[in-house]
Amino acid sequence: MKTPDVVIFGVAAALILLFILVWWKIFAKAGYSGLMALLMFVPIINIILLLILAFGEWPIYRELRILRERSMQAPVANVYYPPQQR
Repeated sequence: MKTPDVVIFGVAAALILLFILVWWKIFAKAGYSGLMALLMFVPIINIILLLILAFGEWPIYRELRILRERSMQAPVANVYYPPQQR
């Protein structure tokens, strides 16, 4: 390889790693597996994944909704515990 080819290869590899890292973080914060970032390199599947991210209910929000529903069902009793002396 010539020197410019090595530089181009290095920049391309760095951009691919950055691309994977960014999508990994997006999927992880949404509550999906970070490994789904690798599927962003597969044609057609990457469009489907973007549609799922845009219009689907994220697992993290589903879990939050379930926890909020549970907290509404079981009210917490107002019990006063006086401070303990040692």
